[in-house]
Amino acid sequence: MRNRTGHPSAFHSEHRSYLSRNLWSGFLFGIGLVTFMDEFIFHQLLYWHHFYDRTTTAAGLISDGFFHAFSWFATIGGLFMFADLRRRKKVSLKRWWGGVFIGAGAFQLYDGIIQHKIMRIHQIRYVENVIIYDIVWNIIALIMLTIGIYIVSRRTKHA
Repeated sequence: MRNRTGHPSAFHSEHRSYLSRNLWSGFLFGIGLVTFMDEFIFHQLLYWHHFYDRTTTAAGLISDGFFHAFSWFATIGGLFMFADLRRRKKVSLKRWWGGVFIGAGAFQLYDGIIQHKIMRIHQIRYVENVIIYDIVWNIIALIMLTIGIYIVSRRTKHA
């Protein structure tokens, strides 16, 4: 929507700002959710790895603590943004859920490629055929990313 001078209207700019905030809120929550699940399932329940495995177990446990804190900062940040959007009655759940899937998929893909393979700070699991775990991990990440991008690009263009 443009006003008489050809510039975007204030309403249009504000609407786009809220759509962006819905996406960012979901993105942060998605990062927090997937990092929390990674830390809880693979670090604590299954004992497959620590966030940083290139040194002692004690250092690995400390790195897990920092990783856990990061996941909660992202989660709480995303939820504070969501609460503000809800208070203003500007929540777009489709856009928010798209952001959740994009955030979760992006972080998992980053973890699988950058942290596991390039930086080698840990592996998913220390077994002989780790490539199978890597492929499954990254395919799940790509599926989450694809779902999120689909929701945001196809389902919320005019939300």
